[in-house]
Amino acid sequence: MEEIKVGLLGFGTIGAGVVKLLKENSALLTEKTGARISLKTIVDLDITTDRGVCTEGITLSRNADDVLTDPEISVVIELIGGYEPARSFALKAIGNGKHVVTANKALLAVHGEEIYAAAKKNGVEVLFEAAVGGGIPVLSAIKGNMAGNRFSTVLGIVNGTCNYILTRMTQEGADFAEVLKSAQELGYAEADPTFDIEGVDTAHKLCLLLSLCFGTKIDLKDVYSEGITSITSEDVDFAHTFGYRIKLLAIGKMDGGQIEARVHPTMIPIDYPLADVHGVFNAIRLTGDFVGPVMFYGRGAGMEATASAVVGDIVDLARNLCAGITRRCAPLGFLDDKVTTLPIKPIGEIISKYYIRFQALDRPGVLARIAGALGARGISIASMLQSARSADEVPIVIMTHDAREEDVRKALAEIDTFEVIRSKSTYIRIEDNLE
Repeated sequence: MEEIKVGLLGFGTIGAGVVKLLKENSALLTEKTGARISLKTIVDLDITTDRGVCTEGITLSRNADDVLTDPEISVVIELIGGYEPARSFALKAIGNGKHVVTANKALLAVHGEEIYAAAKKNGVEVLFEAAVGGGIPVLSAIKGNMAGNRFSTVLGIVNGTCNYILTRMTQEGADFAEVLKSAQELGYAEADPTFDIEGVDTAHKLCLLLSLCFGTKIDLKDVYSEGITSITSEDVDFAHTFGYRIKLLAIGKMDGGQIEARVHPTMIPIDYPLADVHGVFNAIRLTGDFVGPVMFYGRGAGMEATASAVVGDIVDLARNLCAGITRRCAPLGFLDDKVTTLPIKPIGEIISKYYIRFQALDRPGVLARIAGALGARGISIASMLQSARSADEVPIVIMTHDAREEDVRKALAEIDTFEVIRSKSTYIRIEDNLE
């Protein structure tokens, strides 16, 4: 029986899950691959803390070269995260003829092109199912069973921290700061949650989804990204009044040869399946020309779910190695020389409906001035709600028909200068035509 030796870089929560799975399901993996998959070496700066998993028979080291240069190790699992030293380690592993399995969406979103080129040059594979959606097998489905489709849209709730925060704000009427603190105490949010709550983590994942769906290189800086820090319980309540829920949505659309690539809080209809994705769960919805709409749902993070995806990639590699096959599928599912660079549609050019909230002095003619400024830029009002006054101020909420983003921004910039407007206006994009 063939033995496939594996090295692990990074022994954090996910790394511990991978060790646990490889140990506990060793016999099952052999039954499914025909190979004995053995974890030879684990590298981490901390090799003394008890992770609660058995490491008997595994070498523990602080030196990455004990994995990267070991001729017996053919598969390197990179679970360090971040850009460096993950990039250098991945390139060194590839340069030494080793296949790489990673869950590092940030690494691939920024350095993917370099890493894929190195893998092609050295005849090895780079697999990254765990980089998007944790245990949800969406990337392999895009590259595999759904490969016959031209995709038109990909929509995703792919950050469990933000979804947990927005879920609790929706269900409990809690404020953002209060829920964030709770999420940190429960371990759902990092001590520094910036990448999550500012939409950066979601943008990393959207880059990968867009590359696989549309066969294009995506520069992270071209992906519009907006977080959830400005969302208030008041916005959540108004959304419910109008029949919507607020989610941090990754949105990719093919639009006349251009790609819409954007991450931002989005109002979606309450009766739409994505609106029912709660807590730390993730969901990704794809639309293909033949398969139609398909939605993937499951745990988007966590030790066991993410370990499942990592080991799934190892199984894929093991089957190929046992069959004497390599690079049966390119990293993005398209032949390397067929990956293009499609233009990204500027955020100012997108067309959407909008929720807009103003805090205004309760004076005659305020609504007329606001409506006039919107109308002057071709923005039509679909509905309006004026809530109960607080002291001398009143919240005014307007829902628009389809409008161009740039026109909305210019109109709001003008309205915010009105002496009757007491604070900067808030706006949230609406997606209610999701087919």
